[in-house]
Amino acid sequence: MTETPTNPPRKRLSFLMLLPLLIFGSFALASLYGMYTRNDELPSTRLGQAAPNITPEPLPGYEAVDMASLTDGQVTLVNFWASWCPPCRAEHPTLLDMQADGLRIVGVNFKDNADDATEYLRDSENPFIAVAYDPAGRTAIDWGVTAPPETFILAPDGTVLFRFIGPLVGSDYENRFLPELTKALAGG
Repeated sequence: MTETPTNPPRKRLSFLMLLPLLIFGSFALASLYGMYTRNDELPSTRLGQAAPNITPEPLPGYEAVDMASLTDGQVTLVNFWASWCPPCRAEHPTLLDMQADGLRIVGVNFKDNADDATEYLRDSENPFIAVAYDPAGRTAIDWGVTAPPETFILAPDGTVLFRFIGPLVGSDYENRFLPELTKALAGG
C-alpha cells in the first residue's frame, strides 16, 4: 500500500503578526504626506504685536539699533542674516535695491563671527541703517526666527505686520512678500 503525503496544516496569520507591518505602513504614508504637502508659512506669534527688543550690541563698526526709534514712524524691515548663509547672500542685491528705493532696513546678524560679517558687509555693501550683533541667537529666539534669512515688516508704530521666511528672491518673494510690503507702504 502506498502512502499519500499529507499537507502540513496551514498556519493562519494572526492580527498581531500583521500589526508591525500596518504600523510601518501608516508611518510611511504619513511621512510621505508630510513631505509632499506644502505649508507656505509658519505662524508667527508676533503678528499684530509690538516688535520685540533687538540686542543693543551693534556689529563692530556699525550703528546700533535704537529701539526707541526703530521705525522712526516709517515702515521698516528687520532682516535676520548671516555671512555664512547662502540664501542671505542671494537676497543681498534685493536688500540693496530696497535701500536704494528709500526703504528702512535694520539688520540683525545672527549666530555669526563678527569679523566675517563685517568683511561681508564691507565687500558687498551695507543695505542696513543699523546692524545688531546676535552671536548667541537670543534676539532671534525672541522674534521666533528659525533660521536666516527671515524678514519682518514693521508698521510705522512698530507693530509686526508680516513675517517672511527665506530669501527675498524668486516667485515666493514676488507672490507673498511684495504684496504685503506694498500693502504696508500704502498704510493698509
